[in-house]
Amino acid sequence: MNASDHTSPPPVVPQTKEEIDERRMELMVGYLLLAGVIVSQVSLLFGLVLDYIEHGTIRLAYLIKGMNYFQFLIHDILALAGPHAWGARTFVNLGIALLMFTPFIRVVASVFFFLLEERNIKYTLFTFFVAAVLTYSLFLR
Repeated sequence: MNASDHTSPPPVVPQTKEEIDERRMELMVGYLLLAGVIVSQVSLLFGLVLDYIEHGTIRLAYLIKGMNYFQFLIHDILALAGPHAWGARTFVNLGIALLMFTPFIRVVASVFFFLLEERNIKYTLFTFFVAAVLTYSLFLR
């Protein structure tokens, strides 16, 4: 048996415009989700390490009951001007906020992709509706 017998088939190269657009969409979505998750995880981990260094334990227990996403985010942005700016809690909160916001950004990017790249009104409208519902849900408590 030769080593060439166990080689995988060559990758499928997109040929048509639809295949190329689909591949570009997959890459855009993949990179957006990957970047959002990595940055949020780095922020969360950094915040947890800071908290452990400051207190010898991880004790970030607090309530966000009664706050919607934007109130949560605005509260943290305003806290950046306070005396504990860039503390452990700020990094953890920003990591949480980014992790929650990543799928939303993916849907908004898809709206623009379908509108500007593919010029597909049906998919644009469907995706815009999903973006509108997600936007509304971010304002709910």
